[in-house]
Amino acid sequence: MSEPSPEDELEQRRRIARQFIEVIPHARALGMRLDQLSAEGAEISLPWREDLVGDPRSGVIHGGVISALMDTCSGAAVMAHPTGARSTATIDLRIDYMRAATPGQTIRAKASCYHITRSVAFVRAWAMDDDESRPVASATGAFTVER
Repeated sequence: MSEPSPEDELEQRRRIARQFIEVIPHARALGMRLDQLSAEGAEISLPWREDLVGDPRSGVIHGGVISALMDTCSGAAVMAHPTGARSTATIDLRIDYMRAATPGQTIRAKASCYHITRSVAFVRAWAMDDDESRPVASATGAFTVER
């Protein structure tokens, strides 16, 4: 029996990461969509919806929704890392909010796993709306690595 090719291994990591997102009820309820997944990281989008607004007067999405998006995207980046984590959980996630997201615009999170040890993965993430030159938030986090 031959060893799986690197492409086969990447596709398996993508499948595992997609399933990881799909089984999280909160991610499904918020409407998160996995847009991109590679060994370099993940990108997940979240369309603006009125029921996700934190301030009805301004129409700005609640910060907790952005936090959940960045946390989920970071976990997906860990799952897609070439070391092949089978599961992960957040140990620590620091989020710096830089500005309010523009009402009506889709929010996208991008995350990359930049360092991994035997049991801990380190991730950087950003959330943005249509103006990618001005992030809505940035995050750094540590995640468990289960093999």
